[in-house]
Amino acid sequence: MTQPALVHPSSVVLVSGGARGITAQCVIELAQRAKCKFILLGRSSIENPEPHGASGVSEESALKQIIMDDLKARGEKPTLQKVQRAYKSIITRREVKETLDAVKQAGGEAVYLQVDITNRDELIAKLAVPVHHFGPITGIIHGAGNLADKLIEKKTVEDYESVFSTKIDGLENMLASVPLRQLDFLVLFSSIVGFYGNVGQADYAMANEILNKTAHLMKLKNPNCHIISIGWGPWDSGMVTPELKKAFEERNVRVIPADVGANILADELMPSAAPVSQIVVGDAPPPPPASHTPELRHYEIRRKLSLDANPFLHDHRIGEHPVLPATCAATWVASACEQLYPTHTFHTIENYKVLKGIVFDENLADEYVLDLKEIAKSDDGDVEFDALIWSHNKNGRKLYNYSLRLKLVTTPPPPPLDAEIFYAGEPMESPLSGKTLYGDGTLFHGPSFQGVERVLHVSNARLTMEVTLPKIDHKVQGQFPVQTGNPFIYDAIVQSLLIWAQVFYQAPCLPSYMERLDQYKAIPFDEVIRVTLEIASQSETAVVGNLTVQDQSGQTYVYIKGLQGTISRRLNTMIGVKPKA
Repeated sequence: MTQPALVHPSSVVLVSGGARGITAQCVIELAQRAKCKFILLGRSSIENPEPHGASGVSEESALKQIIMDDLKARGEKPTLQKVQRAYKSIITRREVKETLDAVKQAGGEAVYLQVDITNRDELIAKLAVPVHHFGPITGIIHGAGNLADKLIEKKTVEDYESVFSTKIDGLENMLASVPLRQLDFLVLFSSIVGFYGNVGQADYAMANEILNKTAHLMKLKNPNCHIISIGWGPWDSGMVTPELKKAFEERNVRVIPADVGANILADELMPSAAPVSQIVVGDAPPPPPASHTPELRHYEIRRKLSLDANPFLHDHRIGEHPVLPATCAATWVASACEQLYPTHTFHTIENYKVLKGIVFDENLADEYVLDLKEIAKSDDGDVEFDALIWSHNKNGRKLYNYSLRLKLVTTPPPPPLDAEIFYAGEPMESPLSGKTLYGDGTLFHGPSFQGVERVLHVSNARLTMEVTLPKIDHKVQGQFPVQTGNPFIYDAIVQSLLIWAQVFYQAPCLPSYMERLDQYKAIPFDEVIRVTLEIASQSETAVVGNLTVQDQSGQTYVYIKGLQGTISRRLNTMIGVKPKA
């Protein structure tokens, strides 16, 4: 049975940014279909009269000449800023009037309110009169937005606030003015940039992605209201000038014709559309071109770490306190490098040293700094970095936490196929169960890292085991989400060294150094992988091994050379210790 339309002649629709541009196009289309009522919100004043002789003049140079003559007649100097401001005011006033007239001609009613939607008290006060006239608001279309496009290092706090406040504070204030429970629909005008990102629009992308996530969250809490966030690509109007349109065409990004966009919006409301919370309309922005500059750059990336933001840390305690797994620090570096070069992927880590590490206790630093230095760029586009993670202690002394060298490649080499390693080692008559190893204290790891399924073979020279790690909830992953590198599975792989040390030295072992790691393909959750550890050297205090990680066909995911672990019986007093109540 066909659902009733969400907008109809008795609907009262509150629209931000609705008197001009693309939102106005949508309002007119809805008026033609539903003959409903609109309260259009905008920041521009339409009260100022036009200069004498301006009526009917539309050509820009002629209109600006009239403005200059008017300023001179009033004894004012016609500066460029004054003329441009007056010209923009006239054009805005005309566009708003054209929208109001078009709605009326279509059979609807509309009123325009000059209001700053980031000012909650002003918005609530000014809505009182039209609501009294039209009746309760039954739908909201949040179409207002600002741009302040700049590379992120050139953005100011004012740029950020102008973009963010209109989108987010504006929505919050509209919903504070109108109870959500009385709405039939809430439409958020997001941007395709919020989904894909775009160079120079970090703040705009963030604001729009917040709209997207808000739509999902509010829909869960308000299932009877049709809530949707529309990620628009560029329209053939609004913010897209002819010059910008040409630039889009040169990048093979099609603009959305105004009538097509308006019809998409109207179709979402008449009749009731499918119960989705987010759609994307348009072509994805092309990825930024790979950087071929020979210049070697230096970056500092700062972040605050907390136990609350990283639930998985409760599953990785040494002593009473959670400790950041070394695999998390390594994948933090890899992910940061990949974000600097989106067309590349990490392939190699060398000379990885766990220095001070990061312990989540009273000495946790206020922030940690990832210091990235480009040290080489090849003709093939590969990039090498020296990475250092450091911090300051409570006394201001600089501490070094981790260091490594990392290589990004444009195309990883094909994974090796090595059946000889895959079948090496006589299988045990009774394989060791991972469940037993986690239960008896051989391994101290909690559920987020419990990937060892069973140990198939263990000898003085080799250990072979199977690993499968179920997918971990994104919230649990915290500040270290899985990307190309998976720190949780990597930790489970490294546990092979800990198992071997417990079997032959009856002592815990913690990784401290890695000579080299080559990742050929990402390791997925919920897949059975084979881990083969070959012992290169050993003593009472240290063990060094090489690891091959393969899929069930023998194809290599990862090869690790020279993984060193420190063996210490003193760790028996710390591993697996529960925190004090």
